[in-house]
Amino acid sequence: MNIKGKKSFLRRTAAGMAAAALAASIWAAPAAHAAAPSLDTIRVAMFLDLGSQYRSTVNAVTLQSVEALTVALDNAGAQDAMTSIPANQQTRMSVDSYRVKVLETTDWKTAAEAAKKLQATSDKPMLFVDGKVYKLYTGMYASEKAASDAAARTAKTAAAHLNGQTPSVRGGLHLSAGSFATEAQAEAARAAYAAAGVDAFNVMTQAGYEVWVGEAANASALAAVQQQAAAAAPNPLVETNTKTPGLILRRDAGLNLAAAQEVQHFMLSGELATLKVSGTAGTGIHVKERSDRTYRGAMEIGKKNGQLYLVNELPFQQYLYSVVGAEVPSSWGAEALKAQAVAARTYALFQGTKFEVANVVDTTLSQAYYGTAYEYPSVVQAVDATEGEVVMKDGKLVETVFSSNAGGMTSDPAEVWGNANNVFAAVESPGDTSAQAALKSWYHVLLPSGLTGYVREDNVKETGSKTAAGLPYMTVTSKDTNVRPLPLIQSDAKPVAQMNPGDTAVVLDKVAESNSYAWIRGPFTSEQLLASLKGKTSSALPSAITSLTVTERGPSGRVLSVNANGQQLDVKYPDVYRSAFNGLPSTLFDIEPTGSYTVLSANGAESTVSSGESVTVVSGNGSASVKGAGTVILSGEGQARAVDSKAGFKFTGKGNGHGLGMSQWGAKGMADQGYDYKQILQHYYRDTIITKE
Repeated sequence: MNIKGKKSFLRRTAAGMAAAALAASIWAAPAAHAAAPSLDTIRVAMFLDLGSQYRSTVNAVTLQSVEALTVALDNAGAQDAMTSIPANQQTRMSVDSYRVKVLETTDWKTAAEAAKKLQATSDKPMLFVDGKVYKLYTGMYASEKAASDAAARTAKTAAAHLNGQTPSVRGGLHLSAGSFATEAQAEAARAAYAAAGVDAFNVMTQAGYEVWVGEAANASALAAVQQQAAAAAPNPLVETNTKTPGLILRRDAGLNLAAAQEVQHFMLSGELATLKVSGTAGTGIHVKERSDRTYRGAMEIGKKNGQLYLVNELPFQQYLYSVVGAEVPSSWGAEALKAQAVAARTYALFQGTKFEVANVVDTTLSQAYYGTAYEYPSVVQAVDATEGEVVMKDGKLVETVFSSNAGGMTSDPAEVWGNANNVFAAVESPGDTSAQAALKSWYHVLLPSGLTGYVREDNVKETGSKTAAGLPYMTVTSKDTNVRPLPLIQSDAKPVAQMNPGDTAVVLDKVAESNSYAWIRGPFTSEQLLASLKGKTSSALPSAITSLTVTERGPSGRVLSVNANGQQLDVKYPDVYRSAFNGLPSTLFDIEPTGSYTVLSANGAESTVSSGESVTVVSGNGSASVKGAGTVILSGEGQARAVDSKAGFKFTGKGNGHGLGMSQWGAKGMADQGYDYKQILQHYYRDTIITKE
């Protein structure tokens, strides 16, 4: 039979990637240029809620350092040192916003078990202790309505532990019971209210100590607190100004739910107030909620949209030490590291104050920034060697976006954003192949059971025999050798089967281990694809996907349009196809139906044969009926595959990331070939100059 073979992007983009062509594409820098902008310090958001623009939230942060830290309160530019955190001591911090008070109990086990249940939900717990009473909260929430909805949820989640209590909404409205010269005096006044069952707190303000009574979410709730407090103590109470900055002092018991453990907790109050936590020795500040990492510089805590934000402010140069070390391996050549340093510096400067209270965020939405653990001597040297250098075009900074691996060809902006940009273009990136230079190859094999999978080359021995179609047989060299679903070792993926020496299988193909340059994903069933596509397309989805076809590609070969069952899957912009199809590494891919194949007849007509159908084959021995499932198909280009018994779709692609701008692996490959960092940058960012202040 003549099986139709379509020319894929993999073969189209492989041509012409020679070093000579690359050398010819290096752009010469124009002579005239404007001065480069500079930045002494940078503000990096670790937690921040900006709605649809960016959202990474936590209800409290835990800070610690090997040196003593100063805690200063800043209100509209006026900064006062309020207290200190002793060396090696954990301290928790949060903001005074809407929250839910779930329960009170004197029993540690009850409080801890309820907190554990809440940890598994979106309503994250905070557990405080007041004397011998444990007080469990959830939050923070952006509005009273959101907190009210959470109260209803927590009532169900913690139902077994409430003992008749009803979760209630609390907030940042308080009554002041006066000012005190010392914390001890404030504590005596606070204790009187607490003994009468009224919530009261010691508070540090810029004027000294105060006692705040109540934590109401609205005016009527505050009036109820006023009435309750009046019966408890005769002292007159005055409503606090919500703009008044203060540190509410609490004891936190939520760090270790396996055993009672108390630490200091500062809750920041005041609409415009921020906290600055800093040291003097430069040993760094440890942030438990950010993967237990340590960061240089100071930490700022504030409130944005009712949520805590945490911003790390540090010298710009030190920020780059960590970014470059997190973005690329420190073992790469010096010129590749320099190229990354200049790209990272330019990108950060280009952002301005994009995130309102910060220049950038610490995730790959901006650039990876993981603290002091990612600073390496080779990286520090590269950053220092290029200090102040940036990429500019027409007197302006370039937004020097970059990706891990362009798959041999960078993206055209229309393939990512859906519009044009004269800085970026689809350019060859042959250095990307360096990502797989040291990797093993894998045999794609067909087992006697009809199952297919992959075995790494160092476990394979070809027998010397071949099928009638010329495909070789193989066996394995070790007992219980795993046959993998993809050509890579995945600890969380169950092997397709196991082979032992003497067992044989048919070799369908030999492929590179899946990596950032070349990869295989799937096969995915119709159900898996529909679940992944949900919410990512503006077009209606079919009840089942029977065909999936790339219908349009851009200049680099990346996918611009895909049809399911003949209907286009409309996405906001082309790069969305990555997440729409179960998180593909890039949009530079081909789609192969695993449960069917297409036959091209002598008269040019096409027909699709599914795994459950049969087709008549004419050979030298006459006619025979062949069922689809288990049949080995040879394409017009000589590539073999076996038809699976189940319908599915396999994605074979190249590249990792959006592909715009500089390819990190491509930069490494160019550096290995002798190009310097300026040539690398000007290859990927067209008609630009590299300059410094």
